[in-house]
Amino acid sequence: QVHLVESGGGLVQPGGSLTLSCAASGFTFKNYGMRWYRQAPGKERELVASTSVTDGSTIYADSVKGRFTFSGDNAKNTVYLQMNSLKPEDTAVYYCYTARGSTWGQGIQVTVSS
Repeated sequence: QVHLVESGGGLVQPGGSLTLSCAASGFTFKNYGMRWYRQAPGKERELVASTSVTDGSTIYADSVKGRFTFSGDNAKNTVYLQMNSLKPEDTAVYYCYTARGSTWGQGIQVTVSS
């Protein structure tokens, strides 16, 4: 059974950093497109970062470009979202997604506030 579990969220001050993890099970993540989305209160879910299986490239939303980095650990079958220079507008529930069965993680809260 395909399953995604996020971890690493929490409360951080503006300018701080967090790393989100997404542990995959039931499939090998490197064989499928992986994405991070987020949804802020009262807003629609938006794509944050997306990797391509074809060429391994990653695209980022303009709002996070240069601050967020998507990476993966094949041995742990886990992907990460390193978030630096966090801003209050980054506050949202963050979701991991795989094209394998169009599966979503349960989501994890990130709050950026002083």
